[in-house]
Amino acid sequence: MTTTPVPRVVDRETWSRERAALLSREKAHTREGDAIAAARRRLPMTEVDAGIGFTGADGPVTLLDLFEGREQLFVFGHMWHHGGSFADQCRGCTANVWNFQDASYLNARGVTFAVVCEGAYAEIAPFREFMGYPVPWYSSAGAEAAGFPADAFAFFLRRGERVFLTYGTDHRGCEVMMPALLLLDMTVYGRQETWEDSPEGWPQDPAQSWFRRDGRPLPQWTRPGVTAVE
Repeated sequence: MTTTPVPRVVDRETWSRERAALLSREKAHTREGDAIAAARRRLPMTEVDAGIGFTGADGPVTLLDLFEGREQLFVFGHMWHHGGSFADQCRGCTANVWNFQDASYLNARGVTFAVVCEGAYAEIAPFREFMGYPVPWYSSAGAEAAGFPADAFAFFLRRGERVFLTYGTDHRGCEVMMPALLLLDMTVYGRQETWEDSPEGWPQDPAQSWFRRDGRPLPQWTRPGVTAVE
């Protein structure tokens, strides 16, 4: 029998009343999010060198090439531990990219999605193949020194041959790419992380071990032939 604490039990009328009170706060939160998005659309932009170099599946390309002819570009910056095994690569980046593998709806709005990674292309290409990622990956080795932004999320707009940075974010700003976190926020026990404001006795996972299992980022266990890392 489990002894994990649970919320108090009430009748349906009480539950509906308290749920309605929370709903009013949720709607206010949604409206504030809309207002922030509106402010984001009004941010100024800054020019970035369109010729910054990357390496892709077909060899050297420029930042302008990453647009694939579209007007906008969303780049996810994937960390890379040089010389590390697939299992040693960033668990957070793995979680983010795994949760967003189809950019069809972005493409329909004129937005190209690409992953850029600090590793040499010869290192990252086998990792991309192993994970089965369909989106384009590029090596960004040296790009940051040439002025490419270091944010995990970077959004660009092009005007002809010129490229402009319109927005960037990092850390928890990237959570929108991982719907599992947003869904966990709606569950009674939440993410089970120590920074959350949870009732006394609620289950906690200080090490965030759910991101990894048996030495590997969790999504890797869906790949054929994966074995535990000692």
